[in-house]
Amino acid sequence: MLRNIRINLLITTAVLISIGIVMIYSSSSIYAMEKYRDSLFFLKRHVSFLLIGIILTFFMMSFDYRKLRKYSKPLFIFSLLLLVLVLVPGVGREVSGARRWFRFKFLSFQPSEFANLALIIYTSDFIARKSGVVRDFLKGFIPPMVSLGAVLLLVLIQPDLGTAVSLAAVILLMLFIAGVRATYLVSLALAGLPVLYALIFSVPYRRARILAFLNPWLDPRGSGFQIIQSQVALGSGGIFGVGLGQSKQKLFYLPAAHTDFIFSIIGEELGIIGTLAVVVLFLVFLRQALKIIKNTADKFGHFLSIGLVLMIMFKAVINIGVSCGLLPTKGLPLPFISYGGSSFIFDMISVGLLLNIARTGEYP
Repeated sequence: MLRNIRINLLITTAVLISIGIVMIYSSSSIYAMEKYRDSLFFLKRHVSFLLIGIILTFFMMSFDYRKLRKYSKPLFIFSLLLLVLVLVPGVGREVSGARRWFRFKFLSFQPSEFANLALIIYTSDFIARKSGVVRDFLKGFIPPMVSLGAVLLLVLIQPDLGTAVSLAAVILLMLFIAGVRATYLVSLALAGLPVLYALIFSVPYRRARILAFLNPWLDPRGSGFQIIQSQVALGSGGIFGVGLGQSKQKLFYLPAAHTDFIFSIIGEELGIIGTLAVVVLFLVFLRQALKIIKNTADKFGHFLSIGLVLMIMFKAVINIGVSCGLLPTKGLPLPFISYGGSSFIFDMISVGLLLNIARTGEYP
């Protein structure tokens, strides 16, 4: 049974990646020719990310994943070190006022992606070790909150509010499923609302994004431009789309057409049929992943798979929601489909770990 689940999950992921390859070329070729004089510029880079991802995926499948428990603390500490180093001028790369990346030749590495994975592994190990005291405030709730708070603080300094909110949601859901008292989590969420409000409305560009989300036509050439152009793209596609490669919004109307708003280009070129196909594929992915979670006997693997699936699905829901105008604009890529270096690679690493966890019965 688990073998069939692994095959289905792998095939679903491969189909999503294949759609991404086609749509990245379709949405980026003209922009790449204009900026880099090479229509294949982004496609070639994405294929190189794919090759790296495939190697790391098979590596993640090559050992007993339960050995990760021994390295959960070192991985977490190393992730904190990377988050500190990326903030150092001359070490981290600054783009549009945000210092979130290390630059290695053609690859930009975002340490927050590694921190997401490291914290999920660390929290899964904590839950497995402390399952008997997770309902205790001091022993079961405070320790994971301290580790989560350290990561969130460093991510917010970059600044990257979207990643911080997504990661917080994933960890809190993992703890809720583990049995942490709902009163602790609700109290924390309520206490965090004023902080979230201040983080949003004290920063002009974040405030503009919220206002644009509420009414993009208040500033159609400024903060509302992306949302409007995304909705125009989706609306132009109709049922069957205007045809693969025939998008007009990618002609310098819709910014980040091959990254954050690739779902909108899918809607324009392939219509409702194309967007529904992508949504159905993510639902199939979720269904197979839930089967892995259900059939995982050991507590560490159970919660590790929960965290990995939650992170992938959160990113998918947020990206699609932003493209449709249902959520405020946030630069989270569409897993397996959007162009991207470290985000795409770590999504593939997550799949490798899920496939590994699905082999639970094969380990002694």
